[in-house]
Order: sequence, then C-alpha cells, then structure tokens
Amino acid sequence: MPKKQRIDKILSNLGYGSRSELKKFCKNGLVKVNGKTINNPGVQVDVENDEIIFDGEKVTYKEFIYLMLNKPDGYISATFDKRDPIVLDLIDKEDLVFEPFPVGRLDKDTEGLLVLTNDGQLAHRVLSPKKHVPKTYYAKIEGVVTEEDIKAFAEGVTLDDGYETMPAELVILKSDEISEIELTIHEGKFHQVKRMFESVDKKVIYLKRLSMGKLKLDENLALGEYRELTDEEVKMIEERD
Repeated sequence: MPKKQRIDKILSNLGYGSRSELKKFCKNGLVKVNGKTINNPGVQVDVENDEIIFDGEKVTYKEFIYLMLNKPDGYISATFDKRDPIVLDLIDKEDLVFEPFPVGRLDKDTEGLLVLTNDGQLAHRVLSPKKHVPKTYYAKIEGVVTEEDIKAFAEGVTLDDGYETMPAELVILKSDEISEIELTIHEGKFHQVKRMFESVDKKVIYLKRLSMGKLKLDENLALGEYRELTDEEVKMIEERD
C-alpha cells in the first residue's frame, strides 16, 4: 500500500462518495487534513500519520476488513447469485464499500462461522490445500453414530467420487436415532461433512460450523449478525493446535 494517496481516492475507497462528489465536498470545505481545509481533491495524504476530518468527523483509514458472520440457513456463500440471497446481503453498506468476499464457503443450508474479507492473500493462505487449516462442525445426524464411525473417520473414509479423506476427529455428543456430533476436518472438499457421513450410511440433517483454525464463532452473534475481527482473531484463522 502506498504511504501517500490522493485524498479523494482515500475517501472514495472508504465510501464517502464518488470522485466527482468528493470534488464538490472539498470545494464546500468539508475536508480537513491536520486542521487545514483541503479544497483540492488531488492533495496527497499520508494515510498512516495525517489526521483526516470529513464534515466534522475523524476518518479512520483501513486497507483491509475482516468480518465474522454467523451465517443463517438459506444464504449462498458468494458475491453474486441470480436466484438466491447471498451472504453479502447481510453486510451493512459502510462495510460493503471494502468489497469483502467469503473465505471459502458454507453450503446454502449450513449455518455458523463464515469469515469475509478483502484480503486476498489471507484468503489464499487459509484455503491453500497445503495449509490444512482445521474446521470444526456441530451436526445432527439421522442414524446412530458409533465408535466404528469414530475409527473410520480417524483413518479417513472414501467419498462417493473415490476421494480418500484425511484423518478427521469425530466426537459423539449424543448417540441415538438422531445423533449429535462434533467433527473436525483438515480439508474442504465439496459437501465434505455430508459426504463423509453418507460414506458410513448416515445423513446430516443439520450442520453448523463452529471454528476455523483457532477462531471460534462468537456465541453472542445471532444468526445473520456479524462483527469485525480483532487483530488477534485475524491471526487465529490460520493457527492450528
């Protein structure tokens, strides 16, 4: 990121208006840098050290945004879809200006932790097959989950397309006609959790992601709610135990 940028570019990126609108705002005296009114929208500003005031309020510059969303059922993990609502529909306008996108995906009917960011390098690292970032899910399963399933998952199971999964950690919370489990996987194949249970003749009827790396879903977030991650939490996305 260049240390100095045009004031109109900075404010435009933060959603304060288009370049043409900001030109008018500058002429009307709404923009100040270090206490001085800026009439020229092309003035170069140090985004890290200069104080920017827009219409009496201090402007906080940030290049990247990191959001934790408690994804509800019915939303597509994408930036565009012709038919269904997308997770970006849940994001406020002031955060959408950063053009965040989902890091990986959750199925339409899957709830829980979804990270959105505009930091492409972080997303690439987290999603890299070599990284094996662990992801933990809570699920309700149609069928009695057994110790045999724990052993099978620990060794890796064969999916319907012949793919052999990496070892996964299955914890049984309740074993009954409708079982409850937690499952930690270290890869992200399409519909992986559902297909793993299909491989042992069981069906996932509810699925929720609880964590990515060491980052855990904030239990205070209701379905559809989101918040910014702290700097510490951003690091946790890539961390493994």
